[in-house]
Amino acid sequence: MTSVKFYVGLHQPADAQHFDLACISIKRLWRRKKPVACGDVLVDSGAFTELLLYGCYRHGVEEYAAELHRLHTTGVVNIAAAVAQDYMCEPFILAKTGLTIEDHQRLTIERYDALVTELERLFDGPIPFHVMPVLQGFAPQDYVNHVRMYGDRLKLGMWVGVGSVCKRQGDPRSIMAVLQAIAGERPDLLLHGFGVKKTALLHPGVRELLATADSMAWSFAARKQGRDANDWHEARNFAEVVNAAANQNFQPWQMEMFA
Repeated sequence: MTSVKFYVGLHQPADAQHFDLACISIKRLWRRKKPVACGDVLVDSGAFTELLLYGCYRHGVEEYAAELHRLHTTGVVNIAAAVAQDYMCEPFILAKTGLTIEDHQRLTIERYDALVTELERLFDGPIPFHVMPVLQGFAPQDYVNHVRMYGDRLKLGMWVGVGSVCKRQGDPRSIMAVLQAIAGERPDLLLHGFGVKKTALLHPGVRELLATADSMAWSFAARKQGRDANDWHEARNFAEVVNAAANQNFQPWQMEMFA
């Protein structure tokens, strides 16, 4: 079973001190001055919350770039990558924005381009962390189309996010179909799965196609089972199960903890 580099999703930046890799929303980092004690942080753009609640981004690319620049230059966060402000393509999100999949794909690329340009301006040269482009769609062919729309922006071996998969976790084969379609078009890309839940994370077919992933499924499972949904110990236990899966070290009862 292929090893996936796992960034555990966290509500509280202070909890990152207990992890080597963490995924934290920019919403939790905004205006923060105290350093986040973590090896590498994947900064999420907060796209899902923004589009679900408001149908648009309330903060422009310039504001996002300025905050990323501040977090890096002041040493608050060791940013491994910052995710571009993408547009998800689930039907309920499309209903919220009133736009089409093609519109969302175009806007996702426009936001990526704008973020790269603005960060290069702020840093007056190369950006010292990765800006992660995101592939969007719903059917597998949508993602292939989006790869082609990006064109030569997607460099050889680039680390790329795959969006709109977190709500289709019931059958990992649906996620595999998307990942396989992307890999068929660009087998060189290193794919990141956003918000991947336990069922998919522990599925060998999904893991084979992902280089990295993040998840806050531990929080939902804890709340569902009457435990503390903000307890970092829950996150640690979940991360241990996911990482142990690579070595086939986990036990069936561990999987049930996060059902």
